Amino acid sequence: MPDVRARFDELRAADRVDPADLDHLWADLRPVGVEEVLGAWRGGDFATGHVISSVLDKVRWHGKHFDSPLAARPLVCRDEEGRLYSNTEAAGGGAASLWPVGFRGETTATMVYDRLPVFDHFKAVDDDTLMGIMNGKLADAFGIDDLYHFWLERDR
Repeated sequence: MPDVRARFDELRAADRVDPADLDHLWADLRPVGVEEVLGAWRGGDFATGHVISSVLDKVRWHGKHFDSPLAARPLVCRDEEGRLYSNTEAAGGGAASLWPVGFRGETTATMVYDRLPVFDHFKAVDDDTLMGIMNGKLADAFGIDDLYHFWLERDR
């Protein structure tokens, strides 16, 4: 069985990914503390066909910035000139905070959106790579029922 980094890379590069495979990978990853995720991250998602992927493409999502536990910017996007900015108008709004939250029997760093009943849970692939699962009342917020799987890499 390949190590978690190899499995992560394989799923990230795949043209189509079954969310069940991502859930199996998630189970093997290490929970993280809030302090471990502070900083700037660039992100992307897995090719599950999830509707949020097209939403993030439209807003030119770049990643997330966690300036402090109470100052998180979930939608760091690129403008027409390629400059980064915190998109406070798009789905989810532009503010959140980080908390240790229980999810699937483990406590891990979780971003809690200020304006939505939605949580982004994080676990470590390695020191510079996180896997995330968006969870919560997604049907209420976005009209969808399935979880959204994504990844973040430190943006140096």
